[in-house]
Amino acid sequence: MSGFRERFEAISRTNGSLVCIGLDPDPNLMAVPDVAAFNRAIVDATSDLVCAFKPNFPFYEALGLPGLKALEQTVDHIRSAAPHVIVLADGKRGDIGSTNEKYAQALFDTWGFDAATVNAYAGLESLDPFLEYEDKGIIIWCRSSNPGAGDIQDMRINDGAEELPMYEWLAAQASERNSRGNVGLVVGATYPEQLSAVRGRAPELPILIPGIGAQGGALKESLLAGMGSKAPNVLISSSRGITYASRNEGDFAEAARAAASALRDQINAVLTAEGRPW
Repeated sequence: MSGFRERFEAISRTNGSLVCIGLDPDPNLMAVPDVAAFNRAIVDATSDLVCAFKPNFPFYEALGLPGLKALEQTVDHIRSAAPHVIVLADGKRGDIGSTNEKYAQALFDTWGFDAATVNAYAGLESLDPFLEYEDKGIIIWCRSSNPGAGDIQDMRINDGAEELPMYEWLAAQASERNSRGNVGLVVGATYPEQLSAVRGRAPELPILIPGIGAQGGALKESLLAGMGSKAPNVLISSSRGITYASRNEGDFAEAARAAASALRDQINAVLTAEGRPW
């Protein structure tokens, strides 16, 4: 088992949580204008309720150099205040191998993230530079939650043995490449049937499930569809539903904690009902 998988399972058990909070700073929604201060307050209020924090790169890049500085300060603070919580870079990086070498170096060596979302559109071999970081998680974008995802992701592929949707083929290929135990998948919560199909193709891979909350994903259905047979093995991601639970400066952190706690409790109620409590 990779260092990433060990850390993910350990923090999930310690905090009794599969909750991943997306840190997507939007100046139009934040209760305070300082991105780093906003994120620090969210982290301090919720770190005992989650298994991961997921900074979403475009939200920082859109703010220019001050945004990247805020991202650096955010990662540093998580390392200091919640050192056992997974820090997941959500940038869906992907290109040919030589460029991916630099992406991997940036995300894992320079920034020091525990895991990163990546894009396999250039082919599975292009991800080898990421996979060489055996202690880091490589979360491959597989089936997204946007309405037009099926335009490409549902295209049929004949692999010689059967015909299946591209996202199922990708899940199967990712599972085969998991020799180092550090591969996972991204599958949106808005399509539980597709999530179930992905789990069937990749029984052992961790699955990051965004789309809970603001995007309308169904929590119980997604959890039941995505859970692994040996361990839950999913990260349930919520961003706006937690970080913007209140837009008031005086109580936004407390509101975020209440929203994160409620989501954790809802998840754990499903696990208990399935006979799989922590």
